[in-house]
Amino acid sequence: MFDIDNVRLDFPILDREIYGQRLVYLDNAATTQKPSRVIAKIEEVYKWYNSNIHRSVSKLAAICTDEYENARKIVSGFINAKHAHEIVFTSGTTAAINLLAFAFGEKFVNSGDEIVVCESEHHSNIVPWQLMCERKDAVLKVLPFDDKGDLKMELLDELLTGRTRLICVAQATNVLGTVNPLDEIVRKAHEKGVYVLIDGAQGIQHVKTDVTAYDFDFYVFSGHKIYAPTGTGILYGKENLLEQLPPWQGGGDMVKNVSFAKTTYSDLPLKFEAGTSNYVGAMALGEALSYLMDKGIENIHSYEKDLTDYALEKISSIPGISIYGTSANKVGIASFLVEGIHYADMGEILDKMGIAVRTGRMCADPTVHHFGLTGMVRASWTFYNTKSEIDKLCEGIEKTKKILGLS
Repeated sequence: MFDIDNVRLDFPILDREIYGQRLVYLDNAATTQKPSRVIAKIEEVYKWYNSNIHRSVSKLAAICTDEYENARKIVSGFINAKHAHEIVFTSGTTAAINLLAFAFGEKFVNSGDEIVVCESEHHSNIVPWQLMCERKDAVLKVLPFDDKGDLKMELLDELLTGRTRLICVAQATNVLGTVNPLDEIVRKAHEKGVYVLIDGAQGIQHVKTDVTAYDFDFYVFSGHKIYAPTGTGILYGKENLLEQLPPWQGGGDMVKNVSFAKTTYSDLPLKFEAGTSNYVGAMALGEALSYLMDKGIENIHSYEKDLTDYALEKISSIPGISIYGTSANKVGIASFLVEGIHYADMGEILDKMGIAVRTGRMCADPTVHHFGLTGMVRASWTFYNTKSEIDKLCEGIEKTKKILGLS
């Protein structure tokens, strides 16, 4: 059984007060809080065996290297990759996509080729592809979404042509919370010889992820959105594809031999891990994923679904509120506006009540502009949140309306 009280004890920050009120943290789509186990892992490394990996022959270096590579195995198992060397550590989703945009572009994209992105993507899955298209004289095409937040899948067949090299799509969108139909997208893309990149930044922590079963070509996510430290992330790629891609950055750890005549590169995955990596963060990421597996991924997902159903029903019942993103298949996100209240005012007043939410464009201008808006309020929850916190959010919204003379 899922014991929410014990879960909350694992996250020290949830016990603090903001402006004299117990913190209600509903900004999890921006970043998640960290369990004590993850915090302790960071301290353990620095206190007892910190040493640069893959270099020295000392006992400390051997321990640190083993811990780092074990973290890679944990990630591989968590997403069910076929091989641990298909996991590349990065500093986050943004870095992973930029790595891929450069390397994939250099290998597979020529003038006139096409990349398809979705209208509902985060900037991190739009801008790197725009830069690549400018560099390679390629064409960026867009798959739009409807007003519920669902992709217009009926348009996908005509968007995918003989010149399409890659389609980039979020597992779950960061503003609307829509879980996209990845199985259908992958099937349609592969039928036409198109590769698929999945941005898992908002999906990995809420949706069961199996890169082998779904046949993803590439998959990325950030550690800080799945209870691990900032500055950590993953690029997964199929072995045969990663082997073909050129390095993105040069330096230590990604080379076998260097001479002024020629440099040869390390085998996977080190070919893409130039310099001293955030190895402590990678170990903490492995600890975060182990923590989730110990709690039970299915238990977590079941609890979150129940909480999401409750939250969406409760929030949508508030008079004067508009929720953007009403897909039948959503993760724990509600982006909304209350008639007559600017999103920034709503966010600041809620903050004074100890309720943390996100306001603005959420790094997804095309999504916000789709609705003719300049910004929204976003509440996002996860498995350490409670129904009583959702109630406090709704009470806070109603109180804000009264403060501003709207009820």
